[in-house]
Amino acid sequence: MITIHKMTVKSFLPVFFISILFFVLILELVDMFSNLWRYYNNDVTVLQMLKISLLYLPKCIFYSVPIALLFSIAFALGTMYANNELIAVLGAGISFYQLILPLILIGILLSGFQFWFENSVVIPTYKEKEKLYNTLVNKNVSYDNKNVTVISDNNRAIYRAGYYNNRRKTLTDVMIVIKDERGNFKRRIDAAWAEWNGKYWILHNARIFSWDSSHKELIEEDRSDYSDNSINKKPDAFKEITRKVEEMNFNDATEWIKTLKKAGLPYREALTNYYKKIAFSLTPLIVVLLSSVIGSSFKKNILLMSLISALSLTVVYYGTQMFTSVLAKNGYIPPLMGAWAPFIIFFSGSVFLFRYTKT
Repeated sequence: MITIHKMTVKSFLPVFFISILFFVLILELVDMFSNLWRYYNNDVTVLQMLKISLLYLPKCIFYSVPIALLFSIAFALGTMYANNELIAVLGAGISFYQLILPLILIGILLSGFQFWFENSVVIPTYKEKEKLYNTLVNKNVSYDNKNVTVISDNNRAIYRAGYYNNRRKTLTDVMIVIKDERGNFKRRIDAAWAEWNGKYWILHNARIFSWDSSHKELIEEDRSDYSDNSINKKPDAFKEITRKVEEMNFNDATEWIKTLKKAGLPYREALTNYYKKIAFSLTPLIVVLLSSVIGSSFKKNILLMSLISALSLTVVYYGTQMFTSVLAKNGYIPPLMGAWAPFIIFFSGSVFLFRYTKT
């Protein structure tokens, strides 16, 4: 049995690594040529372009693993079938499930690797790639924001500003509501504008509303300048940033969703993408099961049929994932179902198709 497993793995691994190189090359070339005119217009050197491609490499590998796995397994099993090796193995009393057991184990290991690789390598290198790209092509990103509301870390201060200027680190049309340790109203500060001094906000043309000593009436005080070192929410919190869960590591994504929920902001899309990060990491396992069924059916035109089936199933899988994600983001199905439905559908389908494989 060990000999059979070694034969299966040896016939699969070379094709798998070559396939990864092939699909990575395609992704790199697509990214390179789609931005070539920007590189030319901004006098980006060849070395700088190569550095961008190098930073993009982990993401290309991440996307290439599932489709390369599907193609290589289908090709390896198809080759065994064409050479009558599969018939000999099954005729010797070894079941098809026993034959592909090492491939299933590889799929499980790759699933764990994909989850770790995305969080530890893909996300930070892709951020660096985007940062370097924006710098080299002079693509300016504005972080100014309008109609922004922010809650302090201790939940005792609520900031609302009509406009935030990131370059000057100023807020315009400011209202700050401060609560006591019990969550009750303590005071409210309205200001024409505020500036960050490096440690806290200085409010200009401020009106301060607070309780009198009896806590029965509100008193009003006008101040040309007002500062309180407890009003210290950092300017980064007011930036206009389109934060995407798919571009965060797992821990940051968890905290971001908590922040959205706490602030009362829409979070269905973020939560759906959060669950997708886990579900997508299990794609190699689905791929192993599907490719094992498909590969054992090819006897002619193995290379062509393996490539077509790999591309076709990839398109269908990602298309299904996009469809269920849209349904979840628009509230038609729960976020958990939107993220996990493709995995459940394809896993169930692969288990069903195993009934018709040669055993």
